[in-house]
Amino acid sequence: MEGRMVERKHIIRTERLCKEFPAGRRQIGVLHDIDLHIYPREFTIIYGPSGSGKSTLLNTLLGLEPPTRGKVFVRGRDLFKMADDQRAEFRNRNYGVVYQQPYWVKSLNVLENVSLPLLLRGESLKFARGRAMYSIEQVGLERFAKYAPTQLSGGQQQKVSLARALVTDPSVIVADEPTGNLDTASSNEVIEMFMDLIQRLGRTVVMVTHELRFLEYAHRAISIRDGKIEGEFGKSEIKNLVKDLKAIGIK
Repeated sequence: MEGRMVERKHIIRTERLCKEFPAGRRQIGVLHDIDLHIYPREFTIIYGPSGSGKSTLLNTLLGLEPPTRGKVFVRGRDLFKMADDQRAEFRNRNYGVVYQQPYWVKSLNVLENVSLPLLLRGESLKFARGRAMYSIEQVGLERFAKYAPTQLSGGQQQKVSLARALVTDPSVIVADEPTGNLDTASSNEVIEMFMDLIQRLGRTVVMVTHELRFLEYAHRAISIRDGKIEGEFGKSEIKNLVKDLKAIGIK
């Protein structure tokens, strides 16, 4: 790990994180002693093959899936020492989430869908709509504010999903395979928006993906396989990693 990263204060940290699921009379281990650090204002990619434990790890970082053993600290707080309602409120204030498949309230238009997280938090309609329009403008889709989300292309819907993730002004954006259903051009636009969030707005972005071509964008890359961290790479190491992958025909 690069020296500058060791010195920096993390925003998320896990400590010997383990997760098991019951399977009949047995317990199946999905995560095994995961120790990782996520640093502010960085684009961290967690990558690995299907079934490696990526999504389970992400759900644990979000506080949605309690670990069997180990701890998750977010902004210095032990996530699973909180009561369920405290953890949900903490998650809603600190995280914005972009999923592979956007979920919409189909009776609501784009502006109303993006407003929803703030309304559920108890904000006024005027504030929620104003903040939602600002978020929609940040992703360049203000002219589609009155459209139904399902009228938009897949790439546009993912941008609206990002606007909804941003509307609560979270410090961390978490993305679970956000480009999985998109074409190459739309995928690149989404990744470029993540980079812009970091550079212009100072956000932290954590993305889970199996698409290795995005590694060259990352400040840090974490390889996971069979529920274990296989490797962790800083920016200069990622360049060599990408070069090696291209050399063996993996893109």
